[in-house]
Amino acid sequence: MRRIFLALLLLAGCAGDPGPTRESGQIVGEIGEPRNRARLHTELAALYFGRGNMTVALDELRTAVRADSNYAPAHSMFGLVYMELRENRLAEDSFERALRLSPNEPDINHNYGWFLCQSAREADSIRYFLQAIRNPLYTTPWRSYSAAGVCSMRIDKAKDAEEFFLRALRQEPDEPASLLQLGQIRYRQGSLDEARKLVSRYNKLLTPSSESLWLALRIEHKLGQRVAERNFATELRRRYPDSKEAQALQRGQFD
Repeated sequence: MRRIFLALLLLAGCAGDPGPTRESGQIVGEIGEPRNRARLHTELAALYFGRGNMTVALDELRTAVRADSNYAPAHSMFGLVYMELRENRLAEDSFERALRLSPNEPDINHNYGWFLCQSAREADSIRYFLQAIRNPLYTTPWRSYSAAGVCSMRIDKAKDAEEFFLRALRQEPDEPASLLQLGQIRYRQGSLDEARKLVSRYNKLLTPSSESLWLALRIEHKLGQRVAERNFATELRRRYPDSKEAQALQRGQFD
């Protein structure tokens, strides 16, 4: 699912190419046949990436950069593929080249931010999410707010994370990660009714995860709603019997 999301995000960036601009009376960045070939093969690479076929994705990207070595989305896509393959040095080189070619492109900034977050450089990732959000042409800024929130949580900056999740949900009320993570924050704050509403909305939007069922179960446990608690416990054991949440339930460790 994560691969598909990233691939679709990149495809959105490819489709939104702003086209040629003029400078000093001359067209700069005019899109000719090489650029069209680069775009096509990058889009194909993104589709293969989403399907988990990294070998073909890399072949398509090599064809893309042979057609146009300065096509930034191709280098960003290289970064995503290498990131999936855990080739972090190659991934970073690819993202950095993409940013040199197109420093304000929001999808590239978002993807590089996520790479940094996944590489235990969460604090560094935030500036790239914010750079993506600053671009007025960015069509999905809530994704970057949500990612910034997730990465802030990982370094125990709960207040920053809370603000990022709130901003994401103001722009997209059904942003799943923000619903669940803000629900976790509200649970820890003791705002149980709000936490219940957030996780309930999440569970209606998506197939409930072990994390969301565990949060819902603990909310009902604290509220003293034993029937609802048992229902969530049954669903957690049925869907995710080997999860750490199911093991915590077995031990009776609710917090």
